[in-house]
Amino acid sequence: QHPDVAIADNVLRFKAQGHGAKGDNIYEFQIEFLEPVEPNPVCRVTQRQLNITVQKKESNWWERLTKQEKRPLFLAPDFDRWLDESDAEMELKEKEEEKINKMKIESRVPKDPFKHLKKGYLVMYNLVQFLGFSWIFVNMTVRLFILGKDSFYDTFHTISDMMYFCQTLALMEIMNALIGLVRSPLIPAVVQAFGRNFVLFVILGSLEEMQSKPVVFFIFYFWSIIELFRYPYYMLSCIGIEWKPLTWLRYTAWIPLYPLGGLSEAVAIVQSIPIFNETGKFSLGLPNPLNVTIQFSFLLQLYLIALFLGVFVNFRHLYKQRKQHLGPKKRKMK
Repeated sequence: QHPDVAIADNVLRFKAQGHGAKGDNIYEFQIEFLEPVEPNPVCRVTQRQLNITVQKKESNWWERLTKQEKRPLFLAPDFDRWLDESDAEMELKEKEEEKINKMKIESRVPKDPFKHLKKGYLVMYNLVQFLGFSWIFVNMTVRLFILGKDSFYDTFHTISDMMYFCQTLALMEIMNALIGLVRSPLIPAVVQAFGRNFVLFVILGSLEEMQSKPVVFFIFYFWSIIELFRYPYYMLSCIGIEWKPLTWLRYTAWIPLYPLGGLSEAVAIVQSIPIFNETGKFSLGLPNPLNVTIQFSFLLQLYLIALFLGVFVNFRHLYKQRKQHLGPKKRKMK
């Protein structure tokens, strides 16, 4: 209790009330150090022990702790914290070698002078796409609340211009993956971009009869909801920010939305087949004795198979990503 610790003339003096071999008594000792130390020791008292930290005035190796050659009987080293000169030199050498190796590795990696330009482009691209699909989603939601089911029938005429812009711009994602701006695999990007644009420009854009069908609403709505989570996630990733709720939505919302979006696209294709048969649009007549004509509707039936294969490819790719980002972290063995 009430320790009195002081250093004067390079001598540490300790005095305190305590309970020991002599019962309740005043216990004291003093240590004269071999070389000069700082005069302000740090003393910390706990229920188990009392710690006194003394700092050397100069950082060098001492032959021993005390000025007297014979060590006091009450003084013993703590070998758990002991470090001799050879151990310290080895530790310092290892740290220097690690630092040099790290510098060598960094010097081998070529610095990209366009790094900030690429990052700025990706941030702007994802921001523009996010704003575009946000406009689509908000516009459709407001119209649904105001007009109810009537909003289904003029969705294309109200939203198509913005959807044309966003989906045409989405072709840049293929280029981004192709030239290595992003680490996303190329095939899923191609499948999604060309699949959506085929439905948008060929199935819906080329047939006026399809533009007033309710299925257009569901296609556009599912597409926009998916992108509300995808583009802001990528935008924040470009600047090194991770928001866990957004990460969870990015790798979870697709589970119901991708199948529903694929089903809506399939319904639109099935509904367009009789129209293409009737109009003969995009059908290909071959100059041959049999006068065979390849109906575009036949190609659409083949495309239906490819559509579900494409949904499966994207589903599998996203499932792997979900396990990577949201799966249990593997603990390293000590």
